[in-house]
Amino acid sequence: MTRFLLIRHASTSSIGKNLSGRHPGVHLNREGTLQTAELCERLADVPIASIYCSPLERAVATGERLSELLNLPLVINKDLTEIDFGSWTNKTFVELENDAQFKLFNSFRSNTRITMGETMLEAQLRIISSLQNMTLTHIDQTIGIISHSDMIKSAIAYYSGIPLDLMQRIEIRPASISIIELQQDTAKICLVNNTGPIR
Repeated sequence: MTRFLLIRHASTSSIGKNLSGRHPGVHLNREGTLQTAELCERLADVPIASIYCSPLERAVATGERLSELLNLPLVINKDLTEIDFGSWTNKTFVELENDAQFKLFNSFRSNTRITMGETMLEAQLRIISSLQNMTLTHIDQTIGIISHSDMIKSAIAYYSGIPLDLMQRIEIRPASISIIELQQDTAKICLVNNTGPIR
């Protein structure tokens, strides 16, 4: 069995305003810095064996504090990066609200390609393939995964049998922890969107 702690990066000033995507230079704000410190306190006594992280700045900033606390290297894994939002990258949600393709993407995520980007299914395949590969090298270990809201939602949706079209019903807040245990023949969703103590 491999236990995955799926951690969303801490807050930025773009959350709720811009579709940051893979836009460079999106950093944690003051709230995010405080959330990262709290995250470290919550995980200080958890026996994490390795930490894998999206290459985007906001994820790395969240992971660096944790890696220092636990004295573990922060392993950058491009498969954990944000969805490729293509031409929508860094646009405001106000700019996108009348975009027909954006509306379709949010109601039919399973098969709508982002303009000049990827499909949600392709993004889900990235993170699931990565987690499955990690189970081969991290048997009976707890692994920290620092990624992004929709990527974590897609993983939870996959392992709980929820269609991608309904994944927006799952809430994943900044600096939240969700726990999935993967065994040889099954998966168990142990925790979703936790921002409190971890036992």
